[in-house]
Parts: sequence; C-alpha cells; structure tokens
Amino acid sequence: MATEEELFANIDALLEEEPQLPPPVERARLREAAGITQARLATALKTTTQTVKNYENGRSEPKSPRLEAYQRLLQGWAAKYPAPVRAPAPVRAPAPVRAPAPAGAAAPVRAAAVGPVAVPLPEVPAAFSGPAAPAPEGTGPAAAAPVPEATQPETGAPEFTGPEATASAAAPPVPAPPVHAPPVQAPVEAVPRRAARTVTRPVTSPPRPAASSRQPAVGKATAPAPDPRFPHGPLAVLDGDGSAYGTDGIVLDCPAVTVVELVEWTLRESGLGAPKLNRYGKDSDPLVVLTAAAAVKLGLPERLEGREQRRSLRLPEDHPVVEQVRRAKWRLTQRGFGPWARVYRKAQGRDRQCVQLAILSWDALDERSWPGVSEMEPADIARVLGIYAQRVITPRGSTAVSGLELMTALRPPTKPERDPGTGNWVSCRNPGSLGTEPVDPAPPEATPEHPVVMNSGWTGGFLDEEAYQWVRPVELLTDEECLLPHAVGLDLNTAFLAAASRLTVGLSAPDHFLGPKFSPKIPGSWLVDLSHVELDPRLPSPFTPDGTRPTGPAWYQTHTVAYAQELGYDVHPVEAYLRRATGAYLDPWHDRLKNAYVDTLADLGVTRDLDDRAFLTAMEQHQQTDPVLTAVLAAIKATVKGGVGKFRERPQGRNYRDGDRWPALERPTWRPDIRAAVISRARVNMHRKLSNMVRMTGLYPLAVLSDCVVYPSPGGSPLDFLPYAASGRPQPGGFRLGPAPGMAKPEGVRPMLWAVDLMEQGLNPARHIKGGDAVFDEGE
Repeated sequence: MATEEELFANIDALLEEEPQLPPPVERARLREAAGITQARLATALKTTTQTVKNYENGRSEPKSPRLEAYQRLLQGWAAKYPAPVRAPAPVRAPAPVRAPAPAGAAAPVRAAAVGPVAVPLPEVPAAFSGPAAPAPEGTGPAAAAPVPEATQPETGAPEFTGPEATASAAAPPVPAPPVHAPPVQAPVEAVPRRAARTVTRPVTSPPRPAASSRQPAVGKATAPAPDPRFPHGPLAVLDGDGSAYGTDGIVLDCPAVTVVELVEWTLRESGLGAPKLNRYGKDSDPLVVLTAAAAVKLGLPERLEGREQRRSLRLPEDHPVVEQVRRAKWRLTQRGFGPWARVYRKAQGRDRQCVQLAILSWDALDERSWPGVSEMEPADIARVLGIYAQRVITPRGSTAVSGLELMTALRPPTKPERDPGTGNWVSCRNPGSLGTEPVDPAPPEATPEHPVVMNSGWTGGFLDEEAYQWVRPVELLTDEECLLPHAVGLDLNTAFLAAASRLTVGLSAPDHFLGPKFSPKIPGSWLVDLSHVELDPRLPSPFTPDGTRPTGPAWYQTHTVAYAQELGYDVHPVEAYLRRATGAYLDPWHDRLKNAYVDTLADLGVTRDLDDRAFLTAMEQHQQTDPVLTAVLAAIKATVKGGVGKFRERPQGRNYRDGDRWPALERPTWRPDIRAAVISRARVNMHRKLSNMVRMTGLYPLAVLSDCVVYPSPGGSPLDFLPYAASGRPQPGGFRLGPAPGMAKPEGVRPMLWAVDLMEQGLNPARHIKGGDAVFDEGE
C-alpha cells in the first residue's frame, strides 16, 4: 500500500505537469492592459523583445528562473486587470417585426476598449556629415491640398488617414481612458437586435484540418476574446433572401431593402465591427459584402459597365441609389459608389458612423488576390474574409488598399496628449508614424510625371530600385550544367515582408547634401559610381534590376550602397537626399503579416517543426487541404506586395496630365523612398544567398525573377542541390526550406533542355517554371 509521502510526491508531479502560465493570448492581454511594451518587459526579464513575442504567440516558453519571475508578474497583472466578461451567446428567437430606424437616429453609446501598445522605435542615427546644398526648386514638402468637405469622411478624431480620406489633424481627440484602468461603461440605450441563428445550409469547403501541436486551430486558441460591442464579428455577407452570413457560422436576418436601410441596420442592429489594432487607432468599420442577388434587391445594377478599368468604375452621380444616399444625409468618399463603397456621416462623439460595402458582382474580390472566393457560397465567403479580418484587418478595398490601411491602423499618425499649459487634450504626432501631412519625395525618388520633377526641370536621373528580372547569358553555361537533367525553381516566401523586418526608413522630408560621407544607418538616396565593382558575370549584379553591371554614377538606396561596402569596395557619394528623422515604421506591419502567413500555412498542415522532406510533402498537398484557407493565404501574400506597391501609386485615368497632382499624393503613405528601401533590401538579400550558394556548392543560377530563382540540378528536388552539413542540418547563409518569410519553397521542376531553350529565346525560365506567367505584380 502506498505511503502518504508517495501519494503527495505523485500529486506534486502532476501539478508540475500542469500549465504554469496563462494562455499566450492572455499573456499579451495582461501586458497591454498594464501599458507595458514588449521591449520594456524584455528588459525586465533580461531577455530579447523577440523572446517576449515568442512567449505571447505560443512558440516558446520561459525556463527557470525566468519562468518564476514571469509567472509572478502575470499573476499580479491578473489580479489588477481581470479578463472582460464575454457577451452571452445570442439567443435563437424569431426575428421581431420592426420598422427601419429613422435616418439620422443616434447610434448607441459604446464603451472604449484598450488596444495594443505601440512598438518602441530604435534611436535616430547619427548626424550627417557634408555640406548642405540648396534644394532644387520644387523639392521641399508640399502643403496638403485642402479636401472638399463633401468628399471626405468626418470622423471627429484627428488620426483618420486612409487611402481615400484624410481628416484634419487640428481637431483634438476625445482622450482614451487610462491604460491602467478598465473602460468605464457608459449608460447604453437598449436597442433590440435581430436574432442570430446558426448556419444550417451546407458549405462548399471541407472541414478544417486538425491543427498541429504547435499551431492552434483557426477560431480557437488564435481567436481573441470577442468584444462585447461587436458580438457578431467584423463583417457579414448579405444574400438576396436577407440572410447575412457572419463569422463563426452565424446568420443574421437583415430586413433592409435599400442601401440606406442597410447602412442604418448595420450600425444600429447588426452588432458588426472590430476593435482597434492600436491604442491610438480607431475601431474597424463594419463590412457588408453583397452578393449579386443582394445588390439587385437593393436597387443596384448586377454589373458595372464602362470603358474604364473595372476598379475605377462607379455609379454615376445621378443614379437613384446615389441620390437616395445623399437625400438621407449620408456621404460617399472620393471614390464614389464603386466595388468598394464607403458610406458615412459625421462621427457622434467617439462613435464613427461609417459602413464599408463590397459588391461581389462588381469584382470587389479580385481573382488574382482572392482566387475562387467570388464563386463560393456566402457562408464560405464570410469564413474567408473573417479569417483574414482576424489575422490581418477587416478588408477596406483591394488587398493593396488593405495592406496600406493596415500600416496606418498599426501606426496611427496622431495620439492625444494633455497640453501642460492649458490642461486640454490636443492632437500630437505619434512617434514612429508618418504623421498626417504628405511629404514630397526628392527628385530622384519621384516618378517622371511628378510635380517635383516637372516643376523643377530635374534631369539628374532616378532611383532604379526594382526586383530582379535577370537571365544568365547562354554563352556562360557550361557543358556540365547543360547535361544536368533538371531545372528546379525555388521561391522565397513573401520576400518583401522579410525585407521589411527591422527596416529603418525615413519619417521626414529629405534634405539635400553635397559630397556626404556614406553611412549605412541613414536612409536616403545616394548618387555614387559603382561601375568599378568586379563581380562574377555568372551572377546578376546586385546594383541593377536586370543584373547588368553599372556603367557610371547612378542613384541608389542606402541598402544597395551598403552592400557594395559589405563586398569590400570603397564608395564615395557625389550627393545625397537624406532624412534626419528615422524609425522602424514597418515593424508592426511585418509582425502581424508574418504571424498571419505562418499561422495560415500551419492550418494547412505546413508547420515549423517539419523536417525538409516532410515540408516538401506538405507543400505538395497544402493547396488541396481547404480552399478557404488557401484563398486566405493568397490574400495575405497579395496584401504584402500590394501594400509595398501602394507606396508609389501612379496616376490613373485618361484625363491625367504630367505635372498635375493626383489623389494618392495627398496621402502621408505615398512614399516611394520606403518602397525603394524594401525592394533594395530584398534584392540584396537575394544576391547574398546566391553568392553563398556559389561558395558552398559551386552552383550558379540560370535565372532570377523577383523572389524566384532557377538552378540546374541533378535531381528533381531542391534536396538534390541545397547545401547541408554533415549532421544533416541546412547550411546557414544559403537557401533554406521552410514556411517562414524569407525561407524557400519549391516553385516548379522542368527539364534542363526546356530552360536552355527559353534562355536562347531571350525568355526568363523563372517566369514560367511554375506553369504560368509569374509576372511581378507590385499592387494597385
């Protein structure tokens, strides 16, 4: 018979096996409720910020003695900031018969929520050296052109800066509640909502696959606690019978028969919306997606016809629906009533009155970014968009627009501060953000049609920081390479996203300098001669997109010049346009999209813990696992490329004339220098891996297209030529297989003779090795 000591020892062993820390999501919530940044917590625990991030996303656990210290801290926070009470599940009941809410009725007062804490920024680099020169005419910051009141949403807050609208920074915001206190519940007028029901009709996608031990399933451990103000999620897909399909399988009964009724039902009864992503940001406006049947029921045409590009089409100003919206005292943004229509009124206090509409039959969900989604059943569309909204952002337009708006949502341009002189709350620039005012680029950073170039008569050349499009000259192929049986393509996962990690960019207007001393820490554009750099002709030059050797002085972004220094060459800039205020603006954007990408791949069975052979097998099968998650993954990748492309959005429309300003220039996020920094770093990263592959394997690439490279191979798998150590582990520095951004995955396999034939025709094998046309699309 067991003794008392043995029984107690067994019990102690069981207790030690129990989780000693709260779930990762709760760890993050407690830290944010306390107003502590990840960097500050890392300092207290004597570890790194990345380690704290790993604690909060479940990828690692602390060890003793750090475990006990972390546990004590979380227990103290839990006592101070208990978890919010979740809203009760909606009761299934027959929908009440009620008249539409009168136009102009006030929305119910809602309590504010405490959002994530802003990420701290690195210190500003050292001061410049070199004499300053007068800037050419027209290169200084341009004042923001006033926007007509009728074309912009009025939000009542100073930080609303989306692609379609920019609000005044002068209006002081209503201060948020202190971070250390729970939100104060204001009296709320009881407003009955339409009952929600569980979806019973079949959906087109198969059940979700079981998640791995390291990656929790979608909608379970990864889902944040529901916000009681938005019990039905961020969005709904409205069908012609009045059923509005939301996330988590619910269906709402929507009685609206006009667009105005739909907008008012969405704001007053639907319970749709999403909390802000940053403590200084705004809650996401609810999104209602209309099927073709729903659009027709609301008085909209099933299709938009016209000679403009489909994304530029909109209803004419005299269309009955547009006039109906105007008569009800609602407004439309400058984009009008198009595939993505934003309907709004002036904010009431802290509550915005804005609804985002998306019309499926008007090609709101582009097939390139949302493959197959428009043809899905409404419940499946809601699931695709719901997962995207949970992991990225509630869609607000194309994936390119959503990528740009995600940056602003994570780095709001302003924050409230109390004026020490008056004691009043005033709107101040949020450190690390791009601010509220647009900044004109330096002439070499602009596009040829930009007013800075046209008005100054600039003829000094332009930055040419673009992605690789290079093919090795056929005469440099060896007989041994031509006799190899296979050409194997490797693709870097979200290479632009990997390049954005910890990337220091300029936050202010450029200053002009003559003969400056080069510093790799200062973001900007440098005029320098790199034609003397001698490199192997079997590799592309890291300094030009087509891989050819520079022929003389040219403008380069900081990372390109720094790489020439890394290769051991002296650089002596002739002049430069540099920025004094700097910061890692894209860090929160990178972190959120990286987690979204890795988590979605994990839900498709491609997890971090797979060895290389298992990874290749999982990549062959993941697109057949679940079409919903496959579409989400495609949208995340399109968000990365499109968001970077939006930094240099070109003018659209047949009526544009060179030298005129176009609407995108009024955004603080029109920053071609940031786009150049991301692409420059991505191209340098690619060249560094190509060079390391030569050193480790002696192999040279056949072709490169953006983030895809093709190698000759003795076998049909990347395992046949990638470098591995004697232990079987991948060699650092080269291409490494895996699901994280910057790691590689197989792109395709073709016969070597096929690749050589394309090269002899002047075509790029990397463009076609996957079986299609892998054109580099930088977004809309």
